[in-house]
Amino acid sequence: MILVTGANGNLGSATLAALRARGVAATGGSRTPGEGMRHLDFDDHVSLDLAGVSTLLLISAGYAEDDQVVGRHAAVLDAAVRDGVRHVVYTSLTTAGDHLGFALAHRATEHLVRASGLPWTILRNGLYAELFGGLLMWADDGIESAFGDGALAAVAREDLADAAAIVAASPAGRSGHIYDLVGTPITAGQVADRLGVPHRAIGLGEYRRRLLDATPGLLAFQLPMLASIATGIRHGFLDGTAPDLTDLLGRPARDPLVTAVAAASATRPGASA
Repeated sequence: MILVTGANGNLGSATLAALRARGVAATGGSRTPGEGMRHLDFDDHVSLDLAGVSTLLLISAGYAEDDQVVGRHAAVLDAAVRDGVRHVVYTSLTTAGDHLGFALAHRATEHLVRASGLPWTILRNGLYAELFGGLLMWADDGIESAFGDGALAAVAREDLADAAAIVAASPAGRSGHIYDLVGTPITAGQVADRLGVPHRAIGLGEYRRRLLDATPGLLAFQLPMLASIATGIRHGFLDGTAPDLTDLLGRPARDPLVTAVAAASATRPGASA
């Protein structure tokens, strides 16, 4: 049986749906499991139970400080070894993202995966096109961003889910492989053009100030994470391409520009819910 962790999250739920659409026996794990899912709380190490799981699709348990994220992943990998899991597929971060504020937790987890002794496959996911569009900020006369003229090799989340499902459904021939799943470079200016509005670049200092002023619930680790994404795009560190995504999918990837435009449109003031 395949178990997808984080199955109530966006990537986990899409991956589980992609597996089931292929007729593959799979279930989800979550700390708040839905019907037919398994309770799986990475912060409750004693309760982790992976009995009967043949392939573990470990969706990164981010949204926390690095030590907590790595601790969660270490616990579930220990449970995988104990309970006889035969293959681990881990959703990591694109190779080009080594400088990003959340890269170290991913690379540390990759070391843990390799050291576990289990057969493994690592999916180094590019940043979501949905994220790129959602980070654009609406102003009275158009959109603003700290991305400048830089491009991001963005990926539609659904394509990453499809790729993860393909690997999890047939992992044996992909043991020891690292896939760099990046898409086609897009810019904020291109999104603005599709929306029929101008784009204005703001400085990174102004971006940090806005994040602090406009997002009172921002957690401490999120500010450097978001700022690193902005500066990475702005200075051309995240625009490289690779064939792994389309090779895995066996088809062209979805147009990330279309996805980013839809995400930006959804945050436009006055947009219908």
